[in-house]
Amino acid sequence: MIMNKSFLWGGAVAANQYEGGYQEGHKGLSVTDVMSAGDVDHPREISYEILDDKYYPNHYGIDFYHHYKEDIKLFAEMGFKCFRLSISWPRIYPQGDELEPNEEGLEYYDHVFDECLKYGIEPIVTLSHFEMPLYLAKKYGGWRNRQLITFFERYAITCFKRYSKKVKYWMTFNEINNLIDTDNPFNAWTGAGVLYEDNENIEQTMYQISHYQFVASARAVQRAKEINASMQVGCMLHFGPIYPSSCNPQDILAGIKAMDKRYFFSDVHVRGYYPTYTLKKWERSNIQLDITDEDLKDLKRGTVDYIGFSYYKSTIAEYDKIHDFIEVQNPLLKKSDWGWAIDPTGLRIILNEVYERYQKPMFIVENGFGAYDKLENGIINDDYRIDYLRNHISEMKKAIELDGVEVMGYTPWSAIDIVSASTGELAKRYGFIYVDLDDQAKGSGRRYRKASFEWYKRVISSNGEIL
Repeated sequence: MIMNKSFLWGGAVAANQYEGGYQEGHKGLSVTDVMSAGDVDHPREISYEILDDKYYPNHYGIDFYHHYKEDIKLFAEMGFKCFRLSISWPRIYPQGDELEPNEEGLEYYDHVFDECLKYGIEPIVTLSHFEMPLYLAKKYGGWRNRQLITFFERYAITCFKRYSKKVKYWMTFNEINNLIDTDNPFNAWTGAGVLYEDNENIEQTMYQISHYQFVASARAVQRAKEINASMQVGCMLHFGPIYPSSCNPQDILAGIKAMDKRYFFSDVHVRGYYPTYTLKKWERSNIQLDITDEDLKDLKRGTVDYIGFSYYKSTIAEYDKIHDFIEVQNPLLKKSDWGWAIDPTGLRIILNEVYERYQKPMFIVENGFGAYDKLENGIINDDYRIDYLRNHISEMKKAIELDGVEVMGYTPWSAIDIVSASTGELAKRYGFIYVDLDDQAKGSGRRYRKASFEWYKRVISSNGEIL
């Protein structure tokens, strides 16, 4: 079987990580605008305001705001069929609760989408990718508050109406299942504008946040279909297989239960109702949520058209008497400089598992290798990135050609070097295009084609035949 000619090859980014222009065009502050720089050993600090003694790398990003024509031209040179990006919510609604949008922000994305379409590049747009308005976090407590459903729906409708003739493919919340990891403050803050308090039932709050986002997503799907029935709206999740640590039946069960924590989110998005394993958990833990009959109807009416997901690594689960399971690193796999396991076969496995579970089209919207790239005489030899991507694409092709998985497209993370979400570093580089800036945004800002740029160009032009 040959790869479908309509397959969407491209690359991916997020507005908060590359756009910059954080105070231009009457944009409001986002939750990411108050996250300081960090590194692999030091987590980013989160505050409700910009502090004078901290550096905030997302304020400048790589200044795509002023370089979008140059950058999109480079994407076109690589042969991109699509470009996955996000709209910055506070660029459209600076506070998030206004009744009328910011026209200057809307015009900016008109220009970006027009530039993509000029080259035949299909925009793949995420509505909320770690950049909700900071004001909603401060005034309303973020997604703890049911009112955010209304604010998000208004924002989604504005985008759908404005760009219905320019954007066909949408996703609602980026990596929504990150919320399940309540130990890392990064997840609830970037995903929901929430910092957990010492006196609250964190697990209950997490499920309540998730429910409100499920309803908001489902309503967005419904509104999109009313505005333009041909638009496709997907979910976006962080996926990777969690292998049992041994063939001990207790470890096998640990692997199943670990995956349930991730599948909970896709089950609701795709099937439109809460799975029984979660309802039982709520019953055991006495979790009481604000869920109305109308909410449940919305979930059923607003199921997604496709499943977008990120794949970076796999882990393993082993039985634990207290917690049912613990998730740990796989000792058999090599790791990146940031400690992420490198497992190409895991991509084929998760494609098979998720497709068999839902029979919905799959879209790999993030997959990439963060590394320290070296610029020498204008040349960046990133053969390690080529090897990583080649091996993952090879496994994706097996899933399509041998296993029959329906895969819509592949957009590696990232199209161009950007600020790392987890650490705030530019030194953690993912892109096909090197941006001459350091972790404090100092440098020429010049763009350089890496070795992987020319390699990926050949991959796309051959529709994946030449790896």
